[in-house]
Amino acid sequence: MKSESILKVLTDSGTGSRRKMADAIRQGRVTVNGVLVEDFRHPVNRDTDHILLDGKPVALTEKRAIYLMLNKPVGILSTTGDERGRRTVIDLLPEKYRIPGVYPVGRLDRDSTGLLLLTNDGELAYRLTHPRFENEKEYYIHINGKLNPDEKKQLERGIKLEDGRTSPASVREVTSSPPFNYGITIHEGKKRQVRRMLAYLGYRILALKRVRMANLTLGTLKEGKIRELSRKEVRGLMAPR
Repeated sequence: MKSESILKVLTDSGTGSRRKMADAIRQGRVTVNGVLVEDFRHPVNRDTDHILLDGKPVALTEKRAIYLMLNKPVGILSTTGDERGRRTVIDLLPEKYRIPGVYPVGRLDRDSTGLLLLTNDGELAYRLTHPRFENEKEYYIHINGKLNPDEKKQLERGIKLEDGRTSPASVREVTSSPPFNYGITIHEGKKRQVRRMLAYLGYRILALKRVRMANLTLGTLKEGKIRELSRKEVRGLMAPR
């Protein structure tokens, strides 16, 4: 078998997310064949190398890649578990998909609905969430009012929030999907970003639904339902933009 980077192999093992595995390497918690590894690109052969994380062996068997689209309902948390016992997106998965390493890509807050991807492919999750790839996310929103031209321009120029100015957004009126009255497209992932942008302008979002990530659209998938992505859809998400 050809060699792969230590970061990819650790992420593929289901031991943790790409970010957590990168932190483990930086913190000196990973060894390959008894040697401390500090380079994310360190080559590893699944068939012959022996990897330890925190002194414990990491299973290197290659797993089946899983790519799922969920239309998340209101009230469901976009996480793999909740210490308060609230329902999460994992609770909506059929039993065959409830395996270690499958987790949501990014988040939709509890009050939002729409397109959420779940996968055990750390490389894809990284590509879709890291800011440098600038993947678009499109939302339909229902706000308590009508944007005037100046407010729309403010959104398109960027809004200064407490954690920094947002990048320019694309805003359009929506009439075909009541009760939603606007569509807004961004390529960042600040926490509750769309809600905070509209709150800055004095509006309250009454409903928010994500309808697109990169080139993948929610389509007619019903709320609470899940489907596997096609190979073509996965290739499209991984394609350079």
